[in-house]
Amino acid sequence: QVQLVESGGGLVQAGGSLRLSCAASGRTVNNYAVGWFRQAPGKEREFVAAITRILGSTYYADSVKGRFTISRDNAKNTVYLQMNDLRPEDAAVYYCAAKTVNSGVITNRYDYWGQGTQVTVSS
Repeated sequence: QVQLVESGGGLVQAGGSLRLSCAASGRTVNNYAVGWFRQAPGKEREFVAAITRILGSTYYADSVKGRFTISRDNAKNTVYLQMNDLRPEDAAVYYCAAKTVNSGVITNRYDYWGQGTQVTVSS
């Protein structure tokens, strides 16, 4: 199985940028579909972005399209989420997740989850 560790969260002003990292260990991340999700206080966890296994097709929630970019570095066994033009409504705990199939990558049906990293956006 794969273990996932997120990092890169923090406090940023509105309009700023952050890059989140999801480091995988135990298995090659290229063999997994990886998704980023977020959960704000009092809200359900929601899909943010995903990258499919092998081919690396990407998917985004409408709310982040054009501002966030998901990418994968196979040499570093890491998936990134570059977040630009951050807004207060982007504040949440961000989680990465992985699964071995490409189906349903925009749903929360993933097999492996990281512990999350906090993103705070000040207005």
